[in-house]
Amino acid sequence: MERMPKWADVVLIPLISLLLAAVISAIVILAIGEDPINAVQLMVKGALGSTYGWGYTLYYATNFMFTGLAVAVAFHARLFNIGGEGQAMLGGLGVALVCLYLPWPHWSLALIAAALGAGLFGAAWAFLPAILQAKRGSHIVITTIMFNFIAAAFLNYLLVGALKPRGAMDPSTARFPEATNLPSLHDILAPLGIGFSKAAPANIAFLVGVLACVLVWLLIWRTRLGYEIRAFGHSEPAALYAGISPTKITVVTMMISGALAGMMAINNVMGEAERLVLNATEGAGFIGIAVALMGRSHPFGVFLAAILFGFLYQGGAELSLWTNIPRELIIVIQALVILFTGALDNMVRLPLERMFMAFRRMGA
Repeated sequence: MERMPKWADVVLIPLISLLLAAVISAIVILAIGEDPINAVQLMVKGALGSTYGWGYTLYYATNFMFTGLAVAVAFHARLFNIGGEGQAMLGGLGVALVCLYLPWPHWSLALIAAALGAGLFGAAWAFLPAILQAKRGSHIVITTIMFNFIAAAFLNYLLVGALKPRGAMDPSTARFPEATNLPSLHDILAPLGIGFSKAAPANIAFLVGVLACVLVWLLIWRTRLGYEIRAFGHSEPAALYAGISPTKITVVTMMISGALAGMMAINNVMGEAERLVLNATEGAGFIGIAVALMGRSHPFGVFLAAILFGFLYQGGAELSLWTNIPRELIIVIQALVILFTGALDNMVRLPLERMFMAFRRMGA
C-alpha cells in the first residue's frame, strides 16, 4: 500500500517545498532591507506582466525543458547525468556545423537537420561516460561532470581558432545564414491576430520543447524500451534476471539523455544568438537537474518546473534592474528551491506520509 496518494507526491510535496523556499527567501530579502512583497510584485510584473516578459520567460523555460528532460530520462534508469552542460555545448557545435556548412532553402528544413545534429553531438558526448560506467564501472557523476570541462575547453579552442571568422575579435562563429533563422513567437502568433513582442527571444523551439515532453512521455510509459529503462532503474538484478542488458540500457539511456540536452542548442544557438558563442548554455545544464527533481522526472512536471525557473530567471533580472537587490540573490532563491525540492525532500515527505497513514487508520 502506498503511504500517500499519488497526487500528494506529485503536487502537494513540491507545493509545500516551494512555499518553504518562498518564506526563507522573504526572510533573506527582509534581512538586506528590502520589501519582499514589492520584490514579488516586481518579479511577477517583469516576467509575466507583458509579452516581452513572457517572451524571455518562455525562452529560458525552453532551455530548461530540454535539460530537465535529459536529466529525467537518466533518472528513470537510476543514472545521474550531471553532464547536460557539456552535452548542450556540443549540441551547439552540431547546430553551428549544420547551419554554417550546409545550404538550406527554408528554416523548417534547417530546424530538422539542426535538431538531428544537436542530438547526435549531445548523444556522442554522453556515450563515452556511459560506456565507461557500463564496461569499467566508472561513476557516471564523476565522468559526466569532468566532460563538462572538456567540452568547454574544446569549444573554446574551436571558437578562437578554426570556427572564428577571419578578422573577427570575439570568440564566436559567423552569423548563420538568414534562411536558417527560426521564426519568433511574434512571427508565429501575428497571423492569428495575437500581439507578441518582437524583441523577446522566444521562438518556435518552445513548441519543439513541448513536443519533446510529449515524446519523452510516450517513450518512458508507452514503449518496450521505456519499460526496460524503468525496470532497470527500479532493480538492476531483477532487470538482469528478466533478460535486460545493463550495458545496453545504460548506454542507450545516456545517449537519449545527451541528445535531449544537446537539442537545447536549437533554442539558444539557432533561435536566439543565430551563431555559436562561448558560454551559450549559461548554466542551463545544471538547472535541468533541479527541474527534473522538482518535476518528479515526469515530462509534465518538467514542463511546469521549467516555466517556474524561467520565471525566476526573467523575474530576477527585472528585480536586480529596478531595486537594490543584487542579481546574486536570485541564485540564492533558486538554490533554496533546489534545496527544499531535492535535498530536503524527506523533511516534507515524512511528516505527510505519517499524516496520511494516520488518516487511513482513523478511516479504518
